[in-house]
Amino acid sequence: MKAILRLTAISLLFAGSAFALTGERMPGMTLEQMTPAQRTIAEAIMSGPRGRMSGPFNAWLRSPILADRLQKVGEYVRFNISLDKRINEMAILMTAQAWGAQYEWYAHAPLALKAGLDPAVLKAIGAGERPANMKDDEAIVWEFTTQLRRDHSVNDAIYSKALEKFGEQGIIDLIAVNGYYDVVSMTLNVAHVKAPAETEMPFKQAGQ
Repeated sequence: MKAILRLTAISLLFAGSAFALTGERMPGMTLEQMTPAQRTIAEAIMSGPRGRMSGPFNAWLRSPILADRLQKVGEYVRFNISLDKRINEMAILMTAQAWGAQYEWYAHAPLALKAGLDPAVLKAIGAGERPANMKDDEAIVWEFTTQLRRDHSVNDAIYSKALEKFGEQGIIDLIAVNGYYDVVSMTLNVAHVKAPAETEMPFKQAGQ
């Protein structure tokens, strides 16, 4: 009986998700096509704070154990991270732009604006440019993330600034949000998970 109720709950969640089936190379699976392990992960994702199987999650179901690990990391860096949501979303958008992952930009640009990121800063990030007139914490995130991507490390000057502003936990969390959304962006690009065709994007989709 519990299994039937659980399956019914997942079915209802899928029915209400407009973004459940998105990847061209890894088409969305119906509940009947899922293994028990995949259904368990789908239920965990859909009943959690995200509420839907959008973005990379359908593709990740192909490796259920990995999907479970990744979605838990994602839940932390998205909803429970020590960084302010505004700068967290800023780092996510820098990652999306770096990878040419349009779906990631489509999903997170509105969240960044809602969290208080200046539209001018958003526009500059989309163009791959250093934004002008950033707040102090935004400038640290921009420089830290830029150095980390370009040099695969950061210099003492920006490390000290990040340490003073965010502490050691904040530094680790900033590294984690970059790394997690690297995996997200790579998955989206390989699985061909795309933003809606009518959506205006500030950069070209990778692979096109």
